[in-house]
Amino acid sequence: MKKELLMGTALVSTLGAASVAEAVTATMSGNHQTGIEFDSPTGGTDTNAQKNDNNFTVSLSETTDGGMTISSSFKVMDENTKEDYDAGFTLAFTDGSKLDVIAAGNASGSHAVSIPGSAGAEGVTETSGNMAPTGLDFATGATALGVEYHTAADFLADGLKMSFSASTDSGAAATATYRVDSHYAIGATYVTDLGDTALTIGGGISAADGAKTGTAVTNDTGGYHVGLSAVTGDLTVAVGFADGDVAGVSDNGSDEYTADVVKAGIKYVTGDLTFNVGIASGEATDNTIGSTGGNADSTDSTSASISYAVASGVTAILGYTTVESSDEAVSTDDGSAWYIGANMSF
Repeated sequence: MKKELLMGTALVSTLGAASVAEAVTATMSGNHQTGIEFDSPTGGTDTNAQKNDNNFTVSLSETTDGGMTISSSFKVMDENTKEDYDAGFTLAFTDGSKLDVIAAGNASGSHAVSIPGSAGAEGVTETSGNMAPTGLDFATGATALGVEYHTAADFLADGLKMSFSASTDSGAAATATYRVDSHYAIGATYVTDLGDTALTIGGGISAADGAKTGTAVTNDTGGYHVGLSAVTGDLTVAVGFADGDVAGVSDNGSDEYTADVVKAGIKYVTGDLTFNVGIASGEATDNTIGSTGGNADSTDSTSASISYAVASGVTAILGYTTVESSDEAVSTDDGSAWYIGANMSF
């Protein structure tokens, strides 16, 4: 019995030592944001509700003897059993370049310029038939079987970084629901100084091929975007434009649309206070797959917020958004919303 205990102790000690030596480095980060939204739709009933945005991310990484870093991550979101385990692997090389493998995304979307807008969680719910987008990266489809290569800084020119991505067919059989089969994309960000102003220009272009039994799409998913951000001291001013096509957007994958988006925003930081103001205008013409014509959907929103750094990692937020929208050229779901809450990040 004594011998068995000694052997068991030795085995546990050996496994413990091995696990420590072979364990990757794990770090945790996330946020807990909660607050109250006051929604006032035009022609509807005012409502209020608690809004939560909770995220917990575990990042894993290790460096090989040759200096290459291998990393991945997973995320748990919104505490209501939602999780994201779709991250692939990132290989960071000693020259500063990186390669994303599996679920790598779209290189065009990676270089969309961030446009300031409300930091709050308020919003006016629009009809599900309104396809007008408000983001610059709305036409950046990809499959999970893809890679994205990120160059090192100062690629070809000082201040230039680029990305190239491609994905391939998952091998699944085509059905009546449209799905993306493959894509290719390129994106770039250029940063330079103009006197006291740091100027960032970002843009990208992508194209995807898809499959669907029956009627073929008029246009597969794809498009381009370009944006500019200027930072002078505590002031940030940014604008962006995007244009493209998206296929397979309804619940049964039977719709496609052509759209464009214009966005602009300003952020100003003074002490512990941050002021954000942003506008977004999107327009889309949606049809059943294979058809053209139709009336335009639109969304025009203006948002603003004040954020106050209460303590390290704790930010109080007051936000406001007003929306005017139409579906098939008929005004719907106009209104405004307030938000008051706080975010705690770690």
